[in-house]
Amino acid sequence: MRTIAVTRKNFLFLSSDEGGLRAAHIYTVVETARLNGLNPQAYLADVIDRMAKGWPRSRLAELLPWNWSATKTIEATATGPPAD
Repeated sequence: MRTIAVTRKNFLFLSSDEGGLRAAHIYTVVETARLNGLNPQAYLADVIDRMAKGWPRSRLAELLPWNWSATKTIEATATGPPAD
């Protein structure tokens, strides 16, 4: 397993422990996306959009970084090419 230290010094300046915990969660998601070969910005934008539109809780595993590219491929195949 590989450990990544990100912004170690920046955590000294967070306003609260809760803020530090939230930042750690975001950094973990971003680095996990990178380690899975994804563009973190595109990944987060898509996942947040899907969740905001009511993605079912029973299907959250499909949005994990290691399943996400497969999800996009399946949906693109199911919908077919865009109409002109």
